[in-house]
Amino acid sequence: MTTTAAPPQAPAPVEPPVHKPSVRKRLIPYWLLLPGILWLLVFFVLPMIYQASTSVQTGSLEEGFQVTWHVQTYWDALTEYYPQFLRSLLYAGTATALCLLLGYPLAYLIAFKAGRWRNLLLVLVIAPFFTSFLIRTLAWKTILADGGPVVAVLNDIGFLDVTSWLGMTEGDRVLATPLAVVCGLAYNFLPFMILPLYSSLERIDTRLHEAAGDLYAHPATVFRKVTFPLSMPGVVSGTLLTFIPASGDYVNAELLGSTDTRMIGSVIQSQYLRILDYPTAAALSFILMAIVLIMVTIYIRRAGTEDLV
Repeated sequence: MTTTAAPPQAPAPVEPPVHKPSVRKRLIPYWLLLPGILWLLVFFVLPMIYQASTSVQTGSLEEGFQVTWHVQTYWDALTEYYPQFLRSLLYAGTATALCLLLGYPLAYLIAFKAGRWRNLLLVLVIAPFFTSFLIRTLAWKTILADGGPVVAVLNDIGFLDVTSWLGMTEGDRVLATPLAVVCGLAYNFLPFMILPLYSSLERIDTRLHEAAGDLYAHPATVFRKVTFPLSMPGVVSGTLLTFIPASGDYVNAELLGSTDTRMIGSVIQSQYLRILDYPTAAALSFILMAIVLIMVTIYIRRAGTEDLV
């Protein structure tokens, strides 16, 4: 009886040795992050801690301030200046809505229709940044001057009658009214709306528009079902970049408004530099930050996207 030899088995594959990175290489990412972390600690965290301690102090500039954990300052500041808080949120929200209405069509034009003029239009969008924020705001005092051509045209077409009925202007006067403050805010922060919108729209694959057209979708339907949902990250980030600084702005309210249009930023500036009530100023700052943070959190959750550009 003969026996057959078993076929030879292939040798087991030899796995290459795993070389663990050295401790020095593993620390490289942390060393790269260290300058940014130190920057945040020195210029953000430490000032926040200092302001938090200031908000619970009592005393005066002559006698000195002492930490007495006087949290009543927060309640006093909120009850005394709540009209300025409401006014700031109203002006910032109105300016943000206006920036969205003006910025979205322009961002859409640059992203899809500009062609070889795209770079030039982008430069024109950021051109206001080439001059001082203060100069740009002062220019609006000339644009909206009483008896000027802009006010004359608005009066002729009946626009000022509508804004007067809404309480945004007073008769034929635009300066020192809520409308002037909102116009200044919208102008100064419009680029912060356009650039995120453009970045989001520019990422959209145009083949999606073509596919929707092949399915006989109306252009309005294409915008409502395809373009706008895909641009929501730009809408969310643009509105945040506009609303947050606008709610704490005081330059526009000081130069284009009046005592009746003072925003909370003007109050904080006055408390710091004129009245010299540092605890109240710090408390107002933290209240504003808390309000904006709550509103932003709710807004992001309701918008249904956290993919900010």
